[in-house]
Amino acid sequence: MEFQFPKYVEKIASISGIGELVSIEKIQSLWSDYGAIYRIYLSGGAKSSVILKYIDLSQKGEHPRGWAGNQSHQRKLKSYRVEWAWYQHYAGRLPTQIKVPDLISAGEEGHVQWMILEDLSPKFPDLKQACNLTEAESVVKWLAGFHANFIHAVPDKLWQTGTYWHLNTRPDEWDAMDQSELKARAGEIDQVLGSAHYQTIVHGDAKVANFCFGENDRVAAVDFQYVGGGVGVKDVAYFLGSCFSSEACELYEDHLLDYYFAVLRQAMAMQDVDVEKLEAEWRELYPLAWADFNRFLLGWMPSHQKLHRHALSKNSEAIAFLDKKNTK
Repeated sequence: MEFQFPKYVEKIASISGIGELVSIEKIQSLWSDYGAIYRIYLSGGAKSSVILKYIDLSQKGEHPRGWAGNQSHQRKLKSYRVEWAWYQHYAGRLPTQIKVPDLISAGEEGHVQWMILEDLSPKFPDLKQACNLTEAESVVKWLAGFHANFIHAVPDKLWQTGTYWHLNTRPDEWDAMDQSELKARAGEIDQVLGSAHYQTIVHGDAKVANFCFGENDRVAAVDFQYVGGGVGVKDVAYFLGSCFSSEACELYEDHLLDYYFAVLRQAMAMQDVDVEKLEAEWRELYPLAWADFNRFLLGWMPSHQKLHRHALSKNSEAIAFLDKKNTK
């Protein structure tokens, strides 16, 4: 699908204060070709560029991995509406150090939805597919601050359970799994994670590619289509798996978990929350968070590189936790 130049550029150009349109650069197509993200270059205004996320909710493109159908389509429709709600009702509640793009404008006409967002590239120019320990610490610090800010927040207008791999939204992938104890107990894992006492709002797709890196170890996050309720360690486990090999996970995991909880404690110092109990609960649930994502991958793409030795070891840890819990 290509950008509808005459109709939507007029909308962008008419927004007060952003200047005159100079040119358009396509950054990337959206997953399954539901639209695209563009950089709009401007002159004569306060901003030299903005980002346009253009979505056509009527489209049902071919899924890159062959997963298609009405349930997939409905999940994507909801994800774009969730992201729209996130920017309109939640993003502004974050402190300045937990950086996300500012929403400049948003609109909807029929099956077309669009958002004009701050262009982060001037201050956060670097995108990565992997990272070193220092860069990982920057993301973990962002996640801890994000989770602390939304502890016990009600995810109204968001996903009740955040993350794009949530079991209730992925029955086809569960069906495709080979028989295993993880498959048999997937519902139990989901129930334990969902019934945890300490809940927050999670990013839901906190892979390294969704973070932009800037100077002084600062990061900003993008792509909030699967933001919703959950335990913070879901984001942490998914992030570590997105940027490290099995060996690097084993090397850095303990340090980064300790760092995450240290930052979380500091960020929640003025809140009426028992951080000792929160940390104890979330540390216990960390293997379940990883196993929950493994369940999705084992159905969706069992040959995926993220299903490495360290990741798969979390399955047995999670099942051992369930067994212990059930014998109490």
